[in-house]
Amino acid sequence: MITLKAETIRTDRLTLLPVQVGHADEMATVLSDPDLHTFIGGVPESAQALRARYERWADGSPDPSQAWCNWVIQLRDATCLTGTLQTTITADGHGATAEIAWVVGTSWQRRGIATEAAQGLVAWLREHPVHTVTAHIHPDHKASAAVATAAGLTPTDQWHDGEIRWQLTTS
Repeated sequence: MITLKAETIRTDRLTLLPVQVGHADEMATVLSDPDLHTFIGGVPESAQALRARYERWADGSPDPSQAWCNWVIQLRDATCLTGTLQTTITADGHGATAEIAWVVGTSWQRRGIATEAAQGLVAWLREHPVHTVTAHIHPDHKASAAVATAAGLTPTDQWHDGEIRWQLTTS
């Protein structure tokens, strides 16, 4: 059973805040650009749809061998939200594995926000019994590959749903 819960994480410029339903309105605007879905699929969600999603996330995973941890990325100096960060932590015989993902709104990209947020998350995961961190990245998504590299992950030869599995062994 995994009991890990999202906690506030601070980096040099960012505060990663556990997602709350009240973040949905601002996040609907941050994530409203259809181009954000080029590699991940889908379409931008309304504030109402995000509220429903955030409520489900707050209930946690129905599988006791998994924990869902979700954050919004706040740029402290601007006191605004810029994106999301998430991990699914799964128990195994050696501790746990964590799959991570990030999305930064179009107007906030190319400022190192995703990199700093992912590095902060990986540092947080290292403080817990997580032995492997993974991410799945579309082979043409050069920006996400750069974020993964900066966070210490390296590409493997494994594929999942048309994406390359990136991995970091922490112990």
